[in-house]
Amino acid sequence: MSFDTSQLQFATRESKATIEQGLALAPRFDEHGLIPAMAIDHKTNEPLMLAYMNAESLKMTIALGEAVYYSRSRKEIWHKGKTSGEYQIVKEIRLDCDQDAIVLKVEQLGGGCCHTKASTCFYRRVDTQNLREGIVALDRV
Repeated sequence: MSFDTSQLQFATRESKATIEQGLALAPRFDEHGLIPAMAIDHKTNEPLMLAYMNAESLKMTIALGEAVYYSRSRKEIWHKGKTSGEYQIVKEIRLDCDQDAIVLKVEQLGGGCCHTKASTCFYRRVDTQNLREGIVALDRV
């Protein structure tokens, strides 16, 4: 389903009760106009990547049904997969209780989601069992 993003409006953030218990989308963007968005696999719930959205990219994501982020380094809208072919088809969008973080459940297309060509950006974990001389090591997932 695709439609003009100018048709989409976010609700005003009126009260804590309305934000936490209401059913209107009223995202809280930070001082830079961004909100963190975690993409996870819609079938396995494995984490894929963490990115940020601004109001425009969130509206585009809703309208297109594909993940659209805001690149902090390039300072521009980033339609995931447009150049790489690694599109993310959005199956579900969730917000946390105070609507300042997003989880996208996606179908990841292409070779993977990470710029390293890994299937996930979260391909390492902290190895809490092998602390060496106070240095925290990582191991591959």
